[in-house]
Amino acid sequence: MLSADLLLYVQKCMAPLYNEGYIKGVHDADAAKILEVLVATDSGADLLRYSSQVRACANLYWNLFIQAAEKELLKHRLKGIGIILKVFPNTTQFSALIDEIAVGICAFLDEAKLFDADIALETAEYLFHEISIDDEFIADAQAVQLQNHFIEQLKERNYLKEFEDSLKGLENHPAAGFKLLRKWISAYIDSAENALMHVYTDEAAFLFLNKTTQKDKIHSASLQQEIDGMQGNHTLIKDGKYAFDFHQFNKKLHVFHQKSVPAFVEFQNRKKALTDQFRKELRLEEFQPKVLTSFVRNKLLDNAYLPFIGDNLAKQLGTVGDTKLSDRMGMLLLISPPGYGKTTLMEYLCSRLGLVFMKINGPAIGHNVTSVDPKEAGNAAAAEELEKLNLALEMGDNLMLYLDDIQHCNPEFLQKFISLCDAQRKMEGVYKGRSKTYDLKGRKVCVVMAGNPYTESGEKFRIPDMLANRADIYNLGDVVGSANHFFTLSYIENCLSVNPILNKLSTKSQNDIYSFLKMAENENAEGLNFEASYSAAEVHEIVSVLRKLTKIRDVIFRVNQEYIHSAAQAEEYRTEPAFRLQGSYRDMSKIAVKVLPVLNDAELDELLLSHYTNESQTLTSGAETNLLKFKEMVGWMNEKDKQRWADIKATFVKNNKYKAMGESSVNHVIAHMENMTEGINSIAQVLGKAMEKGN
Repeated sequence: MLSADLLLYVQKCMAPLYNEGYIKGVHDADAAKILEVLVATDSGADLLRYSSQVRACANLYWNLFIQAAEKELLKHRLKGIGIILKVFPNTTQFSALIDEIAVGICAFLDEAKLFDADIALETAEYLFHEISIDDEFIADAQAVQLQNHFIEQLKERNYLKEFEDSLKGLENHPAAGFKLLRKWISAYIDSAENALMHVYTDEAAFLFLNKTTQKDKIHSASLQQEIDGMQGNHTLIKDGKYAFDFHQFNKKLHVFHQKSVPAFVEFQNRKKALTDQFRKELRLEEFQPKVLTSFVRNKLLDNAYLPFIGDNLAKQLGTVGDTKLSDRMGMLLLISPPGYGKTTLMEYLCSRLGLVFMKINGPAIGHNVTSVDPKEAGNAAAAEELEKLNLALEMGDNLMLYLDDIQHCNPEFLQKFISLCDAQRKMEGVYKGRSKTYDLKGRKVCVVMAGNPYTESGEKFRIPDMLANRADIYNLGDVVGSANHFFTLSYIENCLSVNPILNKLSTKSQNDIYSFLKMAENENAEGLNFEASYSAAEVHEIVSVLRKLTKIRDVIFRVNQEYIHSAAQAEEYRTEPAFRLQGSYRDMSKIAVKVLPVLNDAELDELLLSHYTNESQTLTSGAETNLLKFKEMVGWMNEKDKQRWADIKATFVKNNKYKAMGESSVNHVIAHMENMTEGINSIAQVLGKAMEKGN
């Protein structure tokens, strides 16, 4: 394979491994150069590609330790396999036999303690190839040269006889003799100050034990080479040169493949398991903001909500540049009935700001909980929410602490957040049983609370004054002034995706939506351009549905305004029962899904009345009064409804008056006297009408 082909091959192999830190043009080029030398050396080295240690181990096992019968049987099997390999050199069907040989070599290594056990498989592989080809073992010329130089040195010093005598006493103990030979040769290499020859120590030692090495089995191969032009930074690369050693490189590669890679994979798997376990404990997936697919970035959000919410978050999270504040404080309090998108809006902002969204569910905590300690919660659901609260405090940075439906919480519990919402930015918490004071000053943390004007029992909700004083309070349903148009427009924008006719517009340009709205309001298409193409039938259907939705929007908006007006009134000054039906985005969507182009005005009125009749039945109290008030607002009252509504209002005013008097006996007497007076007046009116008829 040419160098250019090798480089392409390496680049192809490395392409999927981009996350392992490889630098294109550096590591791939160096790898191609090393691979070229490695392939060339391997093909020219024949069986010398196995290290001297491996070959010495195979020699010792085969010639001195294996049982004769076992050796003879294995020899015949390997000779037969050798013939098969000559005919079919690429077959890989003998790995089981190599493993079988390795078992015997492992037993030998365990008994003799001459070599490391991790070379057993490589030794078995070498023995398989060597015996299947020839009965004699190959010898490296470098080892033979080392043996000869060693003998010459002994002759020069007149110690050859002593050397031979030291070995005679160990002829029946080959393992001990081999160990002694290794010490002799190692001592010689140290005295010659040629450390590179240590790799041939084991093979040279065996040559003394074997004594039958034939000259034609002595081979030489160039196993070391200097590779120039290396571009990477590595301790083994100096001045762009790498000293390549075939056996040393293969040994490192073997250790890397057999030990380092499995260990690293195991480390990665264990790290992933621990990370996943800790992630589950922290419930990080749960706290990531998940924006609804139906969320609409409408004009109301851009022109009304984001400016005042952004100002508050700037005070809490801080800003950059010249407007940066040294002290961060405050809280955002959003008040509106359910269905106005308070939670959805906050979750969207968290996703854009990269904040953890820690939502605490007020109804789960309830009125009975006054402590932040999970152990003092009355039930498992409340304890779970308190644990989330304390986890948020423990995180202490880059998060939004969002308390939802706070009208269900005890005011004493809400007062715990007072110091967190002022310049101190501190709060007491209990995390995993330990009480702590959390100091969040200067941290990227914001506190947002959301609630409804009424509690679940229908009573008016009041936030603690000390907490309200630290908050910027906004009613999402009460948008007046220049933003009023954007608010009414948002009803239409937010319900497009639920209507079967208009959902196709939710994926089109917003400019098309506004053009269709102008057509629905003005019945004039002059000067209007669409970015997408629509058929005449589609235009007719879309405009027809939008006109009906506009009528529905107007009714729902009036309901919303009446709800806000009623919620702002003090109980003692009311002249009629509180109005609690809602005109939210949720109400708009529930009705919009049923709107079709074929509906006439009567059917549309019936759809609205049916919706609010069902909604009134879900109220804790006042179903009849709320429905009558709704009919009065939209002008759908008959004479019977008008009389009933007048009676209810009169009774309500009377009861309110009695309630203001208190519970004393004198007040009761006065009340009875007023009832008697009203009765007498009624009789007088009846008699007066009768007399007029008589005359």
